[in-house]
Amino acid sequence: MGLSVALLLLQTLSAAARGAPESFADLAEKISPAVVNITTSTTVARNTAPRGVAPEGSPFEEFFREFQDRNRGGNGDRPRRSSALGSGFVISEDGFVVTNNHVIEGADEILIEFFEGGELPAKVIGTDPNTDIALLKVETDKSLSFVSFGDSDISRVGDWVMAMGNPLGQGFSVSAGIVSARNRALSGSYDDYIQTDAAINRGNSGGPLFNMDGDVIGVNTAILSPNGGSIGIGFSMASNVVVKVVDQLKEFGETRRGWLGVRIQDVTDDVAEAIGLENAAGALVTDVPDGPSMEAGIKAGDVIMSFDGKDVSDTRSLVKTVGNTQVGKAVRVVVFRDGKTETLKVTLGRREEAEGAVPASQPAAPSKTEVLGLTISEITDELREQLDLTDSASGLVIQDVVETSKAYEKGLRAGDLITEAGQQKLASVVDLTKQIEAAREAGRKSLLLLVRRAGDPRFVALALEEG
Repeated sequence: MGLSVALLLLQTLSAAARGAPESFADLAEKISPAVVNITTSTTVARNTAPRGVAPEGSPFEEFFREFQDRNRGGNGDRPRRSSALGSGFVISEDGFVVTNNHVIEGADEILIEFFEGGELPAKVIGTDPNTDIALLKVETDKSLSFVSFGDSDISRVGDWVMAMGNPLGQGFSVSAGIVSARNRALSGSYDDYIQTDAAINRGNSGGPLFNMDGDVIGVNTAILSPNGGSIGIGFSMASNVVVKVVDQLKEFGETRRGWLGVRIQDVTDDVAEAIGLENAAGALVTDVPDGPSMEAGIKAGDVIMSFDGKDVSDTRSLVKTVGNTQVGKAVRVVVFRDGKTETLKVTLGRREEAEGAVPASQPAAPSKTEVLGLTISEITDELREQLDLTDSASGLVIQDVVETSKAYEKGLRAGDLITEAGQQKLASVVDLTKQIEAAREAGRKSLLLLVRRAGDPRFVALALEEG
């Protein structure tokens, strides 16, 4: 018994030595006044209850209609009000409030409830669905308690954190845990989530995640759960992302992200080998529509190695860095091209204004061949119509793929359009065979193809051992 007590005491002392807090009470008391509950109200156009409980024309149809009307208070299909709950936090004494976009999206009315009592209506200043952040504003004559953002980049896996909010509509609630992981991506281009095991449930959305200094290092946004409840896997959008979004929403009422004007994919080992790149790093340009990059001379097949003085590890890092760069800024972009690096200067556009740009290509003449497990044909009027290709589309059409070939393993299929080989445009079958011969003479094990499917481009490094 004495040994058990000694071991327990030793564990307690060890935890204290590691900096584990004895209590979160002082921290909770300090920051609670800045955390708010959010209630939204939305007009629902009509009753959304399931229909067809009784077959149409049956004796029971009228009975079920009366039953549904009684449950709706006899209002039939008249508009009704729907309410939802969420969380948020005050970031300035004059009443700016941060929450999730999905908490207030589509709301007709937004009501802010404060920890110390009282309610105020809020208006939407701006939203960013890409990061699920919304900025609200309440009007009040008195100074409000508020919290500040901390630096999420210095948070480490294992650091203590505390989440606050309104879980399941139960009112103000605190939970604690640690940073479980960093730099998580869920589905968006600008995702940078902190994963935590602090309990986060429905209604916590939009609430703050605090470090032990009382600074906000994340906005609680989502949970991974098979049953809708917390299983210890929660995600908070990192504060260093949120701060940039909030600053833009406050200044412009919308986001203004930098736009480079390229389509890109990650550099794989076989792609790196095919183009003579020492390491599989950077972002491989698959397409350059009209825009900043085309004006600066960036080409499909370039590998972007550095952007504005920052090394580019992959496509995700480039997208985030470009998006966080000021619109209109002239930046230096280092690309790998034809076995060496070049530095180009690009003046960034604005992504929100640039969606949907379409690149142009050039026409070609008919012929057909079998090579590298592929049956290749130049574009004919019939193929152009079958594949719904534009008049300006050029390249070689894949008409068949041998299922045991490397080409099939790489995902090439009939109907795909090959527009480049070895980073050279293809206007004929002869162009392709020349590139295959040149790659073999250069000792390459694979040839880099630019392939389009339904207009979407991607690079494929195809092994040269066949054909």
